[in-house]
Amino acid sequence: MKIAAWNVNSVRARLDRLVDWLKSAQPDVVCLQELKCQDTEFPMEAVREAGYHAAVHGQKTYNGVAILAKTEPQDVVKGLSDGVDDTHARLIAATVNGVRVVSAYAPNGQSVGSEQYEYKLQWYGRLRRYLDTRHKPGEPLVLCGDWNVAPADIDVWDVALWQGQTLCTDKERKALEQLCAFGLTDTFRKLYPAEQKFSWWDYRMLAFPKNQGLRIDHIFATAPLVERLVAAGVDRDARKGKQPSDHAPVWTEFKD
Repeated sequence: MKIAAWNVNSVRARLDRLVDWLKSAQPDVVCLQELKCQDTEFPMEAVREAGYHAAVHGQKTYNGVAILAKTEPQDVVKGLSDGVDDTHARLIAATVNGVRVVSAYAPNGQSVGSEQYEYKLQWYGRLRRYLDTRHKPGEPLVLCGDWNVAPADIDVWDVALWQGQTLCTDKERKALEQLCAFGLTDTFRKLYPAEQKFSWWDYRMLAFPKNQGLRIDHIFATAPLVERLVAAGVDRDARKGKQPSDHAPVWTEFKD
């Protein structure tokens, strides 16, 4: 079972790229982030023609998440459903082939100490409570998406430059650690504890050809799936060419 996550940075603007990648990579499940469209605007027909069903939680202009799967996603849940007045479309969950799949788009946080930064930290706490109330670590569960946190210095191209900056602060890393303390493992880092790979590169300053990036897109899994973990990677080629997303797809493969 191959599961991928990709912040497409506008699914309509990147539709041809998405369809081509689906046909070549052939993942069983893809979690998309930053759709930047409402549910009714999602290119459902093109995705269906590529061989995928879609569960979508969209929002006009901003955010938006989806789960694409070769078999129809079941028991779809949208949002954190915790009673908080939050209109951001940042999370969708569904069951695919017996695995509970969560597609998440964590807040960026903007600048340290800002209202958006505090919202980000609170959002992580809300997600941890979501897991505590809905799931158990012994269940087959994957959380996939753009987490807007580089977990460690190895995930940053220039540690000194990014020190204390949003995406790399101690508070953000701690929030991610507390989320994973539920019983989640970083699948890429599990297989490659010392390898440096990135999933996001700024559009500016030739960051991509210089490989000046961060690893902020992750696939986390519970123990029953980690036992079946066989491969993980970043599809850097999908970031090449004209008008790409600033993120590359990340993927993990589990044996049956």
